[in-house]
Amino acid sequence: SLENTGLLVPAQQLSGAALTQRLGSTLGETLDNLPGIANSSFGPNVGRPTIRGMDGDRIRILQNSGANMDVSGLSFDHAVPMDPLTTERIEILRGPATLLYGGSAIGGVVNVIDNRIARERAFDSKGGVMGKAELRAGGAANERSTGAMVETGTDKFAIHVDAFDRRTQNLKVPKNMSCESGVNSVKVCNSASNTKGGAVGGTLLFDRGYLGLSTSEYKSTYGTVAEEYVTIGMVRRHHALEGKLRDVGEWFQDVKFQGGYTQYSHTEYSSNVAGTQFDNGGLDMRLEARQRSVALGNGLQLEGTIGLQSERNNLHAVGDEKFVPTSRTHSTALFTYQALKTPWGQWTAGARSESVSVQSLESIGPNNENAAQTKTFNPMSFALGVMRNLRQGEAQNGWQVTSNITTSQRAPKDYELFAYGPHAATGAYEIGSSTMALEKATQLDLGGEWKNGLHKLGVTAFTSEFANFISLQSSGSYKTSAGAVGTSTDLPVYNFQGVRARFMGLESHAKLRMVGGQQALLSNDAQHGAVDLELRGDILRADDLTNGRPMPRIAPMRLGADALWSKNAWGARFGFMHAGAQNRMPYYSNVTPVTTAAYTLWNAGLNYHAHSGPTHWMFFAKLDNLTNKLAYSSTSSLTQTMSSSLAPPL
Repeated sequence: SLENTGLLVPAQQLSGAALTQRLGSTLGETLDNLPGIANSSFGPNVGRPTIRGMDGDRIRILQNSGANMDVSGLSFDHAVPMDPLTTERIEILRGPATLLYGGSAIGGVVNVIDNRIARERAFDSKGGVMGKAELRAGGAANERSTGAMVETGTDKFAIHVDAFDRRTQNLKVPKNMSCESGVNSVKVCNSASNTKGGAVGGTLLFDRGYLGLSTSEYKSTYGTVAEEYVTIGMVRRHHALEGKLRDVGEWFQDVKFQGGYTQYSHTEYSSNVAGTQFDNGGLDMRLEARQRSVALGNGLQLEGTIGLQSERNNLHAVGDEKFVPTSRTHSTALFTYQALKTPWGQWTAGARSESVSVQSLESIGPNNENAAQTKTFNPMSFALGVMRNLRQGEAQNGWQVTSNITTSQRAPKDYELFAYGPHAATGAYEIGSSTMALEKATQLDLGGEWKNGLHKLGVTAFTSEFANFISLQSSGSYKTSAGAVGTSTDLPVYNFQGVRARFMGLESHAKLRMVGGQQALLSNDAQHGAVDLELRGDILRADDLTNGRPMPRIAPMRLGADALWSKNAWGARFGFMHAGAQNRMPYYSNVTPVTTAAYTLWNAGLNYHAHSGPTHWMFFAKLDNLTNKLAYSSTSSLTQTMSSSLAPPL
């Protein structure tokens, strides 16, 4: 986990019952509508989180703090090979501590933790067994899913086994969908899925640390939605080695090592005939040493982390719709993150130096326009933060104020440098730029959190200024899928270009006790249970300053509220999420922008907790979109690339 950084930066965390009741079929759906986070969905089977308007490879998705090698950042229709059913905890990290995890984390970090390698003792010398099982059924996609986990061991070792199976049918929507086959129905065409996987892990536990190994497999077959007869068959195998040694000499509190080997492959099928195939694999290694806390006098205390990270990644693509060459990426980085605790709060500082090599191993394009070549980059990133604690007393009520400034650099990805070809997911002919420079950003946030007993609220304002934001820009011309000069009935040509850009926004959240207890705002009477009111909201503006137009796929203003009732073993939730209209869409001469209307979705839930001996049961029901409201997502590329009659609603 990101245990060394939780006090240093703005962060969110989901675990336990809160995570269970939020779980969606994708990582993006699970985190959607948290303050500052949206879902860059490509139908119900694909969804990466968007953080503060940034998506794709600017969001670093980790598995147990290690690299998650896939091709989900390459294309909007490529799924993240992780299933929320086997997840123990999800951590969202923003601000300076993202420097610990690379330039690709310029927008934020999402860390998915599954406990396949045990990091703490769960049993005594007598040993024991524990586990959990989950069954889900229903929903608009008629989901049928099962997941199970078993852990056993003693104080000397631990063994973990988990497995899951998720099946969904075509998603029901409040609209008559027009499919290519000519059959109209109230279901999204080609949106069914079949996903399964499992893992085994073993850990040796010592008084001064642990050493663990795990292996996992993830398989999924799902409809791409954009094309009625195209499905993707995906398989990912991951092997991880992790260890930690505590009390390492005079200078270090502990040293942690992580290594991973990933084999990823997916094939795109058209009417069950194999087409384009993407293979991605590689090694990632990470060595991290946590310094011993040093007292400097006058109430000052210094602690921190230094580390080394290395990743090797190989991408190979074959097929008629291949738009990127076979490539090899190698990155090595040194990083440090330091915290100086003071009587009034805390100062933080971070730095990261990287060496990145991106090598194209073949020419690509109908006339070999992008030749085989190697590009090298040396990104440097720095951060400074401060936290002022104004809270008082044993209960620590009052305000806590934080501010962070980060200057980050990101090396271009292989597809941003070397792409050349038709890309079905974006409905465009994409062309990379081998002369692309580093992406550079300066980010500033200022936030405050107030607490008074059971009442909590927080607000954060942020701005990100980019000197070279790498994005797809329309050229105004067209090409056929074979690369010849085309007309307006063919594919619009988009080039990867660097532009000046600005992202700025505001996020807020609150939880207030309304009924039950001395601090309740409406009634102290708890005879019929306690009622809390949760509020959340965010607003974001993102602009391409070079071309004077909005950035694409930006979430609108959002406001949400939930009333939470609890009494003994029972709990209930009722609330809404309102999204404003998104009329700020980029306009290109050869592409008509699609705006999205405002909508309000009403949701409800009921849960019951029971104990039977050592077994804890939780039964819950979720009712989403109670009014069957037709709504479209401005953060989904499908909204822009498909006609209004074909684009899938939420």
